[in-house]
Amino acid sequence: MQSLYSAASGLSSQQKRLETLASNIANASTPGFKSTRTDFKDALYTTMDNPVQADSMQNNLLRGSGVLLDSTSIDFKQGTIVPTENLLDFAINGDGFFSVQNQEGDTLYTRSGVFNISEYNGSVYLVTAQGHFVLDSEGNRITVDTSSRLSVTEDGRLTTADGNTVVMGLYRFTNPQGLIAEGGVFRPSETSGAPEPDTDSKIIQGSLENSNVDLAQELTMLIRAQRSYSLASRALTTSDDMLGLANNMR
Repeated sequence: MQSLYSAASGLSSQQKRLETLASNIANASTPGFKSTRTDFKDALYTTMDNPVQADSMQNNLLRGSGVLLDSTSIDFKQGTIVPTENLLDFAINGDGFFSVQNQEGDTLYTRSGVFNISEYNGSVYLVTAQGHFVLDSEGNRITVDTSSRLSVTEDGRLTTADGNTVVMGLYRFTNPQGLIAEGGVFRPSETSGAPEPDTDSKIIQGSLENSNVDLAQELTMLIRAQRSYSLASRALTTSDDMLGLANNMR
């Protein structure tokens, strides 16, 4: 039965890898997207029965129990910055994240600077493509004046609808790998650490950061994952056939 479980664990693991690779490839053109990688580990090894000789090195025969998903990590490597000439497009040159707020009032973080303007309760706000409010360095929603030309400096300073100058919220994390991905935005966790103001990164208006997905690498990994999945499938079929023959022999 162990061969059946080992093959099934291989199928399950490669299915997860295929899903991750498919997501990376599908978002190869999504601004600010960060590629994801799946890592695996061996399941528990057990000593095989019936040792060859007593007190012999040949007795150190181990049998694996399959493969398990170890972790899913996000690659936060900087993507290529390309000009768009759209005044509502912003790219971050550095490790920072824009701070945004969803409709429930939760503060989240994103690398995507595809912004728009939207009217809400009589005020005009700067929002993300998902409809989240963009926040300033004080944690307040940024209001804008639609009648004036929006201009933002490299340190994130812009003029709001009431004529005041605010600084866009830009933050960094001690361990960005600990961030929890939620549909294009990230939620902090105990592992990521608390957000810290980022004064090193620069905001480039009229540009966007491309996805950091390497299509050549992703397609190569996709072929390997498909072959591994096919091998695990054949192993599962063979194990099932062998168990069927053993049952019929009884």
